[in-house]
Amino acid sequence: MIYDCRAATMDDLACIWEKNIRANADDPRWAAWRDEYIGYNRSGAAQTYVVLCDGDPVGEGTLLFSPDCGAIAGRTCLADGAAVANINALRIEKTHEGKGHISALVRLMEADAVQHGCTRLTIGVEAKEERNQAIYRHWGYDRLILTAVEDGETVYYLEKEIKASR
Repeated sequence: MIYDCRAATMDDLACIWEKNIRANADDPRWAAWRDEYIGYNRSGAAQTYVVLCDGDPVGEGTLLFSPDCGAIAGRTCLADGAAVANINALRIEKTHEGKGHISALVRLMEADAVQHGCTRLTIGVEAKEERNQAIYRHWGYDRLILTAVEDGETVYYLEKEIKASR
């Protein structure tokens, strides 16, 4: 198997969202999210990145740049359209978990965020997701900037300062 990470093409987005909708067939929000996130990518309010296995998207993450993105809901501490962006919708198919692909994807997203002028990145994690909290802290997202209740779940928003590598 050959793995790669890159900024998503429109074909990648169509493929990954088709998979997401199929995997969550009982939840109509996924079709709306597809349209929303593809629109963000088209407008430049966001950039989605994919993990590919033999050319097939098996994982994803999206950098939300604009506070107008639905998941940001105007909270400029999470994304301000300039120096702060948010890592959102970070996921990978179960069969590809634990192999370092999401870590590689996040490193790519961080590097691209620097190229976009960002100096800080934020990421949200549900309070009950202790494993993900530990991973995010390991990546350097160790400053708690916001606690919110979303869809009945407590979510911690963590922040990391980023800068161009020398």
